Amino acid sequence: MIPRPFWFNRIEESWQEAPIAWLAGVRRVGKSTLALSLGSERAKYVNCDLPIAEDLVKNPELFFRNCEQPVIIFDEIHQLRDPAGLLKIGADVFPHLRILATGSSTLAASRKFRDTLAGRKRNIHLTPVLWDELSAFGNATLLRRLYHGGLPEALLSEAKKPGFYREWMDSFYSRDIQRLFAFRDPDKFNALFEYVMKQSGGLLEITRTAGALGISRATVESHLRALEATHAVTLLRPFFGGGQREIIKMSKAYAFDTGFVGFSRGWDPLRPDDYGLLWEHVVLEYLQAHAHAWRIQYWRDTAGREVDFVIARGRDDVDAIECKWDPAEFDAAALKVFRSYYPNGKNFALAPISGPGYPKIVGGLEVFVCPPEGWLKRPGPAAGP
Repeated sequence: MIPRPFWFNRIEESWQEAPIAWLAGVRRVGKSTLALSLGSERAKYVNCDLPIAEDLVKNPELFFRNCEQPVIIFDEIHQLRDPAGLLKIGADVFPHLRILATGSSTLAASRKFRDTLAGRKRNIHLTPVLWDELSAFGNATLLRRLYHGGLPEALLSEAKKPGFYREWMDSFYSRDIQRLFAFRDPDKFNALFEYVMKQSGGLLEITRTAGALGISRATVESHLRALEATHAVTLLRPFFGGGQREIIKMSKAYAFDTGFVGFSRGWDPLRPDDYGLLWEHVVLEYLQAHAHAWRIQYWRDTAGREVDFVIARGRDDVDAIECKWDPAEFDAAALKVFRSYYPNGKNFALAPISGPGYPKIVGGLEVFVCPPEGWLKRPGPAAGP
């Protein structure tokens, strides 16, 4: 098994705060493999996809009392009849145990979780393979990651196989969406999902989307909620408050994986013009993994000036993050307008470069050019104009 120390640490940190770690992510992102990597000596593994699992946990107290290992893994726990009740008993009656439960969606998405286990769990969103994990996956190159995507099976495959992506789409609807949300029309759902992937990284206007697809606004909204709950799509809300002509309602939509974005757009092979948008997706996934304590947003004004990602670390401390495949092409025009409204914070241009990064002055602003992990170190003084 490929070691993934960052995610192991996330699980351990979650257990220090609560007895249940809820590991969610799209199908085939590696949840089961990561869970099994904990080892059979430490963890008891229960595959809830198997019919016998229901009988195994029929009497929860008896089950937990006879567990010899300190950790219990419930893989695909939403398949059980009463997963919330099982987890609640485990957390409340057997506080010495630590539980890892996996699923394809946020816990609240399932109708079986009316009790959201408040205070008993911590959420972990397992993203596709991160920028700084590539060396562990056969020293995969960044271009390979952009082209194949970050699902481990696809990333490790010698060639990009269209059948993998088509089969994933089919099983995603039948095994996740239909079971969780009971949608009746797969054609409408798949049409919206493909539309979002083709528009990934751009603004998503609900009424315009409904008109383009010939479906109702209510259907678009309900399907988007399902896509967001299953981590197949990330909707970034706009950051606003200081300017008079800022976008305040419209979200930006990002599909979950670069391989599927390229597949949906017919980008085979990739061209240099494609790299920038796909790199933006890789950066977002890195931030989702490492900046999970903060809300990730974007900023845009009505003139079309935009900052890719904005993270408010405090009331008067706002990071502005731009994604650049080639940092030499960085233009600070939008950033200058943003900083005229929000002067306090730090400016980053995240690029696929090696080394710790370096500061530079662009348009009168100090910008730190660095790889994604450079944002974590957050060097330098506050970067106002």
